Amino acid sequence: MASRPGILSDWPWKPLGSFKYMLLAPCIVHSSYSMMVKDNSEKDMFNFLILPFLLWRMLHNQIWITFSRYRTAKGNARIVDKGIEFDQVDRERNWDDQILFSGLIFYLANYVFAGASHIPLWKTDGAVMAILLHMGPVEFLYYWLHRALHHHFLYSRYHSHHHSSIVTEPITSVIHPFAEHISYFFLFAIPLLTLAFTKKASMMVVFGYVTYIDFMNNMGHCNFEIIPTWLFNMFPLLKYLMYTPSFHSLHHTQFRTNYSLFMPFYDYIYGTTDKATNQLYDSALKREEETTDVVHLTHLTTPESIYHLRLGFPYLASKPYTPKWYLRLMWPMTAWSVFLTWAYGRAFIVEGCRFDKLKLQTWAIPKYNFEYFLQSEKMAINKMIEEAILDADRKGIKVLSLGLMNQGEDLNIYGGLYVSRNPNLKVKIVDGSSLAAAVVLNNIPKGTTQVLLMGKLTKVAYALAFALCQRGVKVATMHKHDYERLKKSLTNSESNLIIAKGYTQMTWLVEDQLTEEEQLKAPTGALFIPYSQFPPRKYRKDCFYHCTPAMLIPSCVENVHSCEDWLPRRVMSAWRIAGIVHSLERWSTNECNYKMHNIDKVWRSTLQHGFQPLTTPIKEIAHC
Repeated sequence: MASRPGILSDWPWKPLGSFKYMLLAPCIVHSSYSMMVKDNSEKDMFNFLILPFLLWRMLHNQIWITFSRYRTAKGNARIVDKGIEFDQVDRERNWDDQILFSGLIFYLANYVFAGASHIPLWKTDGAVMAILLHMGPVEFLYYWLHRALHHHFLYSRYHSHHHSSIVTEPITSVIHPFAEHISYFFLFAIPLLTLAFTKKASMMVVFGYVTYIDFMNNMGHCNFEIIPTWLFNMFPLLKYLMYTPSFHSLHHTQFRTNYSLFMPFYDYIYGTTDKATNQLYDSALKREEETTDVVHLTHLTTPESIYHLRLGFPYLASKPYTPKWYLRLMWPMTAWSVFLTWAYGRAFIVEGCRFDKLKLQTWAIPKYNFEYFLQSEKMAINKMIEEAILDADRKGIKVLSLGLMNQGEDLNIYGGLYVSRNPNLKVKIVDGSSLAAAVVLNNIPKGTTQVLLMGKLTKVAYALAFALCQRGVKVATMHKHDYERLKKSLTNSESNLIIAKGYTQMTWLVEDQLTEEEQLKAPTGALFIPYSQFPPRKYRKDCFYHCTPAMLIPSCVENVHSCEDWLPRRVMSAWRIAGIVHSLERWSTNECNYKMHNIDKVWRSTLQHGFQPLTTPIKEIAHC
């Protein structure tokens, strides 16, 4: 919000929340009904196409969001190095309000103005008129309106809300108070109303003009340069008729220059062009892809998880992952995304952030949870992971950590398969088991004398059993074969390993496959602490559920504006943190196969680098 919000700052439908789209329902029903019952001569195709056009505008914006976030994560041609944080995502979550507003205006104009309905598909003279009106009155009036909005009175009450985003994203372009959007609407309505009153309007020109505005808005607010130099070399005058992302980026960093809408010639005429415009444009284009230090290799979980990635819907990505019922309505888009990820067939960049001088990236394997359980898919998954590791090695990446199911014993022996296949790897492979075990150990309440180990005996489970037995804590298991396997791995501590005679333990170390039947056997008030990458499903309201092994990240980690799976904001999984600490400590060994670092040493190093245990009360953690 602006520093001193003025009147009409909030959108009028703000109290409606997600139900704001119901405002369009009567218009949509009426236009659809008219198309079905009226004669062909009376049907208004323009009115019927308003809804598909609004959906196209949303898709168009989302394409720019995904493309922009992907490119800025890569780093090549990036303009501003400063990162985006959660407060900007929250501030820009209502980017769809202006689309809803335009839809209401279109429907209203269709009913009020006779020249706005039953318009033809195309009129050439109308297209020429729209271009001239935009180049003249619209661009000229916008320039002076924009300068007026930078006057301290209007700036503090309205335009400062837009300039709160120093580093821009495509949707930053439409983040303005409601009153400011009204003024922009009157400007952009000049060509459309003129066409309507002169009966020169056509569907392609009206929809095309608004799409042009969306395209230029989105392109100009990307934080990377996209316009090639050869275009300006071939058409020198184009530099006065089309701005670039670097041109407008200077407006967000310098504030008092580069005021133009899309055509910079008014800045050149009135002497407000920033002196660094050409230099920034050239330097941005020459900027190469950054060399990353640490990569965390994860994968997709469910088909709908694509929307929760940083490349997906910004607001969903900024919240812990929870299934949303309305995403099921988007199954055509979901099915298309599944096809695209399958066709791409290799790891792709999800996000990039910075920890002091350390550059971090997250890559994702385009595979879903269920595919990791299919024997027929294991070879393909292993091939993708290995190709990602080899790609990281070629790029000079120092450490690659394996997340989620990319490090299963049955899949690749905790990453050891890739090291044995490629003995000359320079990149270090980290499965994070040592830190995951350390986090679980420090989540166990002090004074605990006995724990129940429930779940698959993974590398972390063995490490936990060994560490707890060494500390004098009795580790109970319900199955004799688990007891025998654990006993063989323990030395001098097997006396603290027991077979449980009942489910009386108050602290349970569990895996994600913990069933409802097993949970119902736990005593009231029991604490479930996962040691697996995925959390168990919660069936008990009278028990407590801890997060999967994770920690709070230091405040100096920049450009963190998405949540890692189901974890809260600014919390990372132990497996991801392990790779970062491995690089910071410059450890020269791999942590894969059945090898582990010293748990206490890893824990101390992690704390020294500013990562903190989750201190949230257990009752609150249960809902993360």
